[in-house]
Amino acid sequence: MKAHDGMYIDGAWRPAAGRDVIEVVNPADEQVIGRVPAGTAADVDTAVRAARTALPGWAATPPADRAARLAALRDVLVARKDEIAETVTAELGSPLKFSEGVHAGVPIAVSGSYAELAATCSFEEKAGNSTVYLEPIGVVGAITPWNYPLHQIVAKVAPALAAGCTVVLKPAEDTPLVAQLFAEAVHEAGLPAGVFNLVTGRGPVAGQALAEHPGVDLVSFTGSTAVGRQIGAVAGAAVKKVALELGGKSANVILPSADLAKAVNVGVANVMSNSGQTCSAWTRMLVHRDQYDEAVELAAAAAAKYGERIGPVVSAKQQARVLGYIEKGVAEGARLVAGGTEPPRERGYFVSPTVFADVTPEMTIAQEEIFGPVLSILKYEDEEDALRIANGTVYGLAGAVWAGDEAEAVAFARRMDTGQVDINGGRFNPLAPFGGYKQSGVGRELGSHGLTEYLQTKSLQF
Repeated sequence: MKAHDGMYIDGAWRPAAGRDVIEVVNPADEQVIGRVPAGTAADVDTAVRAARTALPGWAATPPADRAARLAALRDVLVARKDEIAETVTAELGSPLKFSEGVHAGVPIAVSGSYAELAATCSFEEKAGNSTVYLEPIGVVGAITPWNYPLHQIVAKVAPALAAGCTVVLKPAEDTPLVAQLFAEAVHEAGLPAGVFNLVTGRGPVAGQALAEHPGVDLVSFTGSTAVGRQIGAVAGAAVKKVALELGGKSANVILPSADLAKAVNVGVANVMSNSGQTCSAWTRMLVHRDQYDEAVELAAAAAAKYGERIGPVVSAKQQARVLGYIEKGVAEGARLVAGGTEPPRERGYFVSPTVFADVTPEMTIAQEEIFGPVLSILKYEDEEDALRIANGTVYGLAGAVWAGDEAEAVAFARRMDTGQVDINGGRFNPLAPFGGYKQSGVGRELGSHGLTEYLQTKSLQF
């Protein structure tokens, strides 16, 4: 798709307030593939005003009509799924097949799920002598990351629209083209002017202006815990609601009764998927000491198979960050059994699929989110030790447990301090609430829990 040189505000593409632009780079070959405007506080203000003006009309629109617009939006995304996949591949670098299945497929499923929820949610309930009404919270400021660029947009915008809110979106500066494509889809689906608005720009400028804007009632942010803290502080000072989906350092716990080969192979695939740029990736593999050496061998062999199939990381900055963590792992005494700091190709921001053995829980690579194709394998003595290691980080976003007996895996998973756990390779479910414990965030996305984030309650007593 061709980049727009304006902002989508109040139902039309409008020139940006300033002349600054952001260059969009293909991370596979380092070529500039487009330019979009770098929005300012003035652009954000124009967009928020448009969203505020559109709010009463959209909030008063019957839920069945909102559902119909969301269904139309899903249909446009389905019709343009090939273009979505090609756009994400161009600006993120993910292999085309992965872009088709995940980067295009998941947002289509999520938008469809919110079309259904908007139609079936009653938006009122009885409690004794009261009627409780669920009303839209107002204008939503959505700030989204680059790693799943369309999914993260839809996971915020679809429930907000279903709830009757209006939205101003500030997408990640690395992947703004698919956000522009989404704005085109919103327009094509016939949503009223001002209900959805797009401002492209840099986080510290446009993102900050959106988070601080007095006309925004809820800020929904997905990204790093460091930036999430700043946004939470800004929103807290203004007493506005905040939803934060932040970092992770999820544990993949392989209990002794598990099918070791399957657990290791699926675990490696999970970390290498999307070049490791997944907040919920199982980046710590925990294996019993008696099976440890075998698991390390299996993981090294599995990682070697990803050499040709893995895409680049998103940018030169991200590549430098990931390589820095690999160097730190070596410096702190972890043993490199696959990959390393040698770039696998001359061009592009590639990182070799990397596996570390002999990782101890206090090492940097076992505590901090790397956001690249890097797996740490840790040894545990017994189940209590495994639980202590699994819960021993500031994060709690996701995880996995493998065991021969499902009940055994469930019993362990119930004791993990984390928001999502996959049992014996359970599949991602777009209807289940997604979000974290501890410093992995505040609030939930997806399904009915994700809709609730954008609603506030009013009680009438009779």
